[in-house]
Amino acid sequence: MIDRLPQGSGDPETGFRRLPDLCREAEALGVGTLWACDHLFWHRPVLECLTALTMAATITSEAMLGSCVLQLPLRQPAAVAKQAASIQTLSSGRLLLGVGVGSHPGEYDEAGADYHHRGKALDRGITELRRCWAAEPSEPGDATALPRRYRQLPEPAPIPLWVGGSSEAALRRAAAVADGWIPLFVGPADYAAALDRLAKETERAGRAPGSVVPSIVLFVSVHDDADTARARGTAWMSSLYRIPGHAFDRHIVAGTPDAVVAAIGAYQEAGAEHVALYVTDDDPLDQFTTVMTALGGPAGIDPLTRGPRGQE
Repeated sequence: MIDRLPQGSGDPETGFRRLPDLCREAEALGVGTLWACDHLFWHRPVLECLTALTMAATITSEAMLGSCVLQLPLRQPAAVAKQAASIQTLSSGRLLLGVGVGSHPGEYDEAGADYHHRGKALDRGITELRRCWAAEPSEPGDATALPRRYRQLPEPAPIPLWVGGSSEAALRRAAAVADGWIPLFVGPADYAAALDRLAKETERAGRAPGSVVPSIVLFVSVHDDADTARARGTAWMSSLYRIPGHAFDRHIVAGTPDAVVAAIGAYQEAGAEHVALYVTDDDPLDQFTTVMTALGGPAGIDPLTRGPRGQE
């Protein structure tokens, strides 16, 4: 990710000032997308998601920019629509807006939002985003369109909306209204089965096959020694989430470069068209470069990193 504070920087401001260089270096490597995650309240310093993407939009020129994922129920959708439209304009159409519900009740409490009805709030929010971005009503009297006087301008280029989450509700939501689905913590076999259900739900929603881009987030740790890779990766995730490392053992792709590439290939064979790599290291680009080299090129793989160990 591009909104994380580098471990060991001492001064948080010094760490955050490193982020522009990280974005430039990542784009120079040929990465497809720079991702930012979203937490309004967390146990470590973290930049706001859309602000981080705005920074990335102004210093890069080719990489896509994505939120993975913005917790839309924590915000006013109209404000998010304006922010996203602004980023889309500044980036010349490179924004991909991932949205989801999150999984931290305490964060909802602090934001004054209803955790138990967050799914319905997300559905309403997605509708509101598209209403704000809409051009002129397609038909006279369209009640879903904003009055001309109060339209949000400038109108952005089309902004793809991806839905995060691995629950059945998230999958159905993606099939019904999203342009992409990007879950995490899903094994290859379960992912393949989920894509079968996604295809059926997409058809049930009356949408054409291929309307929803099948994507996946993979937590990765790369080292020539497989045991070292796993130990380092799970320790990093433990400090990030304040959860014992063994809880992540089955959720991390850890091992030698060839082993990690093989694991990525398993998801691609299962149907993933977009793979975002969440590199579990303070310096993600070194490991990402190792994986890219083993792949023989970017091959549609993007770095998804949250920055430093213990500094989400």
